[in-house]
Amino acid sequence: MTTRLQPGDTAPDFTLTDDTGREVTLSDLRGGKVIVYFYPAAMTPGCTKEACDFTAERESLDASGYTVLGISPDKPEKLAKFREKEGLGITLLSDPDKGVLRAWGAFGEKKLYGKVIEGVIRSTFVVDEDGAITSAQYNVKATGHVERLLRQLAI
Repeated sequence: MTTRLQPGDTAPDFTLTDDTGREVTLSDLRGGKVIVYFYPAAMTPGCTKEACDFTAERESLDASGYTVLGISPDKPEKLAKFREKEGLGITLLSDPDKGVLRAWGAFGEKKLYGKVIEGVIRSTFVVDEDGAITSAQYNVKATGHVERLLRQLAI
């Protein structure tokens, strides 16, 4: 069973490579609020919808002090194609060994078309200025998720 993070937990730190080859470390973003979301695969319908929705709301998220980090097991090269194809304006990070996904409870058993498989569990976390998780949402639906999150955050 995958360990799930809860509000109040300290966000597990990580350093991952983005789609440009730059390393991004979560703890370097302390002092600001961060939305960390995990998605199964770039350029698939649900993941594209979610990334485009976050990009569409980037201005309001920036104005409210939030940085958005999208994490998938995709390699940086695929993430770069995803960004370019969809005109994405959020940071996309690569976790090919799935170590960060596992540390955040976003990789494990899930149901897909009625079958139990092991894979990425679409999840979203809100991390406060001190590195504490204020919201932990697992098994979110891509469609409408960003809108619901903005309402929850009163943005």
